[in-house]
Amino acid sequence: MEGEIQKKKILFSGVQPSGTLTLGNYIGALRNFNLLQDEYNCIYCIVDLHAITVRQDPATLRRRCLEVAGIYMACGIDPEKSLIYCQSHVSGHAELNWVLSCFTYMGELQRMTQFKDKCAKNENNINAGLFTYPVLMAADILLYQADMVPVGSDQKQHIEITRDIAQRINGIYGDVFVVPDAYIPKVGARIMSLTEPEKKMSKSDSEDSYIAILDEPNIIRKKIRRAVTDSDTEIRFDRENKPGVSNLLDIISALSGESVESIVISLQGKGYGALKDAAADCVVDTLSPIQAEYKRIMADKAYLQGILDKSADTANKLAKRTLSKVYRKVGLAQSGRK
Repeated sequence: MEGEIQKKKILFSGVQPSGTLTLGNYIGALRNFNLLQDEYNCIYCIVDLHAITVRQDPATLRRRCLEVAGIYMACGIDPEKSLIYCQSHVSGHAELNWVLSCFTYMGELQRMTQFKDKCAKNENNINAGLFTYPVLMAADILLYQADMVPVGSDQKQHIEITRDIAQRINGIYGDVFVVPDAYIPKVGARIMSLTEPEKKMSKSDSEDSYIAILDEPNIIRKKIRRAVTDSDTEIRFDRENKPGVSNLLDIISALSGESVESIVISLQGKGYGALKDAAADCVVDTLSPIQAEYKRIMADKAYLQGILDKSADTANKLAKRTLSKVYRKVGLAQSGRK
């Protein structure tokens, strides 16, 4: 991939290993990643440095890094085409973070809505890392001169500040960074919480609110059976008045490829039990082969670790190119060592 990195546009994506990847993650991003790797040079980073802004159990964090890599590969990411590595294995992320922090204004960081949200959830651990989180995210992206970054609606601010920092440095020193654009899929449902369907499905909420990619079929069926609907009995798509029903219809449509309209017609007069059964069947049929492949990959930890190490070696080489350029541009002393 290192030799090909200039031939295609570069797409960078980072995911935290601080919790379980969900059905929402799969529908919104993961299932498209194996298609993107044919169009872009894809860099998939497991951002464990970001994860420690919240207190983590060390052994669990290390295990989850491997699990995320295994899930990525089980979902179709080919390590021969894409890089899959841990953020902490490439020191350039932390190094560029410092340089960028010197070109980022306090006022910009104070306006970040995610900082306020995270402070509300971590009242006993409001650390500097939470405040400067967007600078490290900018370093993740700019370190590889990424052209595109897949984002959800809640991360648009992070792309905006990354672009602002890159343009500020380019304005002072000339051509230093590629200014990245947000990659927003043309189609894709926004999967909501099963217990609070007005909110996005999130791994940080209660376990009944989300379906994890690794949930066993009986757990999936139990969670969907408990999913919030309403006191009405009519199956129709109405996100404002029937958010729970609409969410289940979105899930079926996203996984089956059928239009919501045709699904509604097929379920007319059958009640919410039939709707939930149809949703559970779709989810189980989709996730079962992924789970089987995941188990196969995780059975050979040495192979998986080898993939992460090889990707990190390539990522380090790419990172050093950017760091060398940045250090030279801002005037840092150059080392004579090879």
